[in-house]
Amino acid sequence: MRRVGWLAGTGVLALSAYILARAQTPVPVESGYVDPSVCATCHTAIAETYQRTGMGRSFYRPGRSSQVEDYATGNPYYHKASGLWYRMEVRGGEYFQTQYEIGFDGKPTNAVEKRIDYIVGSGNHSRTYLHQTPRNTLIELPLAWYAEKGGYWAMNPGYDKPDQEGFRREIRYDCLFCHNAYPGVSRATPFSTDSVFPPRLPEGIDCQRCHGPGRAHVQATEKRGTIVNPAKLTPRRAAEVCLQCHLETTSFPLPGSLTRDGRGPFSYRPGEALADFKLFFDHAPGKVRDEKFEIASAAYQLDKSACLLKSGGKLTCTTCHNPHDVRHGAEAAEQYNAVCANCHAGLPKHAVSADCTGCHMPKRRPDDVVHVVMTDHHIQRRPPAGDPRTEISERHEGDLARYRGEVVAYGAGDELSLAIAQVVQGSNSAAGIPRLEAAIRTYRPERPEPYLQMADALRNAGRCGEAVPAYEEALRRSPGAVAMVQKMVLCLAELGQHAQAVEVLKPLLVQDPGNAKSWTQMGLALIGQRKVPDGIAALRKAVELEPELAEAWNDLGGVLMQAGDLAQAEPALRNAVRVQPTYAVARNNLANLLVASKRLDEAWYQFEKALQHKPDYAFARFSYGMALGAAGRLREAQTQFETVLRADPGAAESHEALGRVLMAGGQDTNAIAHYREAVRLRPDFSRGNLSLGAALADAGNVTEALIYLRKAAAGSDAEIRRGAEGLLRRYGPE
Repeated sequence: MRRVGWLAGTGVLALSAYILARAQTPVPVESGYVDPSVCATCHTAIAETYQRTGMGRSFYRPGRSSQVEDYATGNPYYHKASGLWYRMEVRGGEYFQTQYEIGFDGKPTNAVEKRIDYIVGSGNHSRTYLHQTPRNTLIELPLAWYAEKGGYWAMNPGYDKPDQEGFRREIRYDCLFCHNAYPGVSRATPFSTDSVFPPRLPEGIDCQRCHGPGRAHVQATEKRGTIVNPAKLTPRRAAEVCLQCHLETTSFPLPGSLTRDGRGPFSYRPGEALADFKLFFDHAPGKVRDEKFEIASAAYQLDKSACLLKSGGKLTCTTCHNPHDVRHGAEAAEQYNAVCANCHAGLPKHAVSADCTGCHMPKRRPDDVVHVVMTDHHIQRRPPAGDPRTEISERHEGDLARYRGEVVAYGAGDELSLAIAQVVQGSNSAAGIPRLEAAIRTYRPERPEPYLQMADALRNAGRCGEAVPAYEEALRRSPGAVAMVQKMVLCLAELGQHAQAVEVLKPLLVQDPGNAKSWTQMGLALIGQRKVPDGIAALRKAVELEPELAEAWNDLGGVLMQAGDLAQAEPALRNAVRVQPTYAVARNNLANLLVASKRLDEAWYQFEKALQHKPDYAFARFSYGMALGAAGRLREAQTQFETVLRADPGAAESHEALGRVLMAGGQDTNAIAHYREAVRLRPDFSRGNLSLGAALADAGNVTEALIYLRKAAAGSDAEIRRGAEGLLRRYGPE
């Protein structure tokens, strides 16, 4: 195993004992905060107006008093791309969202219902619904409500695609950072596998997010200096109070920002330098659309504006916005016009308008949240051409379409952080990996994060042999970090080092026996060691702990199917599909099980569903084509194989399979051409050699046929070898 030069390395097995001996210490609960209702006892008027702002209504429990949605219109909602239905209901004072589909028999199936425990969003633009699990994690529900056009239902951002994740998107700590007051989180670490919250969460962004912890202020007799007043900070520090949430260079993969190593997810305090908590990054100049516009880009857009650049630091967010009392409609226009007039009064040859921002800061539809319109804070001399509110389709940046190029600092930065930014989301990995290696060698950081990012980058680049020692180095700096161990196990599995994976996972499961993902990895590692019964038991433990872990259900079903136990495999695979109906791999496995069980009509349905959710899923198309060919549906089988080959002309197995279909249909010449291509691509392809040899012999070209039949007879597959030997006896020299 090649080791990266700056890693000493003590080995996986020694590390496993170290993990057990040095379990990670929880981070203490964030201190100094008080119930925000205390603030209202002295600041009654401000508290009253603030509760009507969007920030004051950013996060709350559902209830009749706050309901603005129309449950009678557009409910249930059909999502065409994924073929799933969603229904919103109110029962017994509680709110629910249900996901289901119309199954093979034409009846509703795979129904999953989740209670709505919290709502994100004031309703000025949208509302997103969250479910709190028994483990106190938060799950985002797919269907949202949007205020535009009088209100309607549509999918949340990122869900409007065939393989949307349904009830499986976890709300991480960094998501909640900008949408609520700080929760009292006792185990928030940079390496938490799950974001676990208290049973009861605060409701709404509170005073302390802008003014800092309030306990000292409440308890002090002399109040002066015991609380942060942003108005008394320097203009830059005052602006950063807003920028902690309102600066986002992009929400698409880049990364747009990274939290500083060692900083907890809720550790920013108003008045400190924002760069001490978080660093921001952007695309290289000229590499993306200059006019890009996203929902949390207010500060990013404002930074482009001549008004800001020429103000000498005097123009800030609070120049136009009173965070305690946000106005709307005509009142807002009047307020903003007055602000503009401070610098632009008496402009010659300027059209008279009662709404300066309507022309110079028009509302636009963001690229990342296409069902809302927001004010563009790029103050422009002339309004853009066309209608910026025109409806657009949601943009999905697949692996091929997403940004590839240098990631640059937006504001403060250092070489180590910049090197990490190149690789953390894969934007510039080829150049970033050696750059990060050099930065680590130069700075020799004590924190584990740079080593973890290097390990992840190497794993994602297919260099697992180098990634494992990098994971070891990170784990020596943060023993017991479950997420790190799980990532390292992925590499060990890729390397076929199943015994080492088992040894690393053992102490992890002693430390955290309720971790279903670790039990899933243990099951697969044991199966990799050919300890199938033990592996099945571990997978059963995983789904017992977390019945909604679709991957574990699918793995369990696949192993049982390979073992020939179709009766037990089927319910496992159906559970995987029930939990995640868009899980194409589970659909394909279920379809193949149905083929083996001679239930072909439903098998075709499951294959089609797999391909609906993942149209580029070559293995499902190949399996579907094989099943169709075996059923005599030759033309349909041919279509599947040809589709695979259009996307990947180098797929030798598909060339051979298409050849068999063509041969069965009497197209011998075309079949032989595909057989030849299969063995050209893979000269040691036993089945391809057998098929080509048999076809050539049938065509009377025995001399050439014997060449390929001998290659097939020399292969390792016993069935193919027997077939080739039989043909050699038939056509070979006596």
